[in-house]
Amino acid sequence: MSIIIPAYNEEAAIGGLLPYLLRHTSAEIIVADGGSTDATRSIAADFGVRVVRCERKGRAPQMNEAAAVATGNALYFLHADTFPPGNFAELIGQALQQGSGSGCFRLQFDERHWFLRANAWFTRFDSDAIRFGDQSLFVKRDLFTQAGGFDERMLLLEDQEIVGRLRQLAPFVVLPHAVITSARKYKQHGIYRLQAGYFLIYTLYRLGISQQRLMQVYKWLLS
Repeated sequence: MSIIIPAYNEEAAIGGLLPYLLRHTSAEIIVADGGSTDATRSIAADFGVRVVRCERKGRAPQMNEAAAVATGNALYFLHADTFPPGNFAELIGQALQQGSGSGCFRLQFDERHWFLRANAWFTRFDSDAIRFGDQSLFVKRDLFTQAGGFDERMLLLEDQEIVGRLRQLAPFVVLPHAVITSARKYKQHGIYRLQAGYFLIYTLYRLGISQQRLMQVYKWLLS
């Protein structure tokens, strides 16, 4: 298995995630860097993991570039501020051996706010409407190739988009274990405001609004 971590200016998070992963797996780890101006690349290099300096910034192209050079038979896409269960490699291996082509974990935030707990509770259901990139994504390499990888036209919601295509090709599973992800954006921008914004973006996406317009809304949301 190859673990792929898309990153841009993630020095505050990557230094905590990498030693955690190295303690729990011997799998290949690739940091797909989108031109960080902080110490992200040097921190990753210090831990001895592979660093890919991507030609294009954006999660979709960064993850595709890393996948192209990955050596594993399975790919595990993981955000820099998200910690999978300690036995994640075993859980993923079992799921793929039992017939799933791809899948993800449930979600848990590192903040105990009731609204975030409620939000995370819904991730146990297998619905694209509540599929978040923070849940991480594992997929058989040949299935990822068959699907054509991430759609690089997607500036946002690239994870939800590819899951829709993957599940048409092979079974998708939501494992009954949770990753723990940072609530840093919620703390910074306001829990209710940010969640309402995410709902608005997803609704506009389903209505066919362009990615460029969605990105404008997203930047306004984080301003």
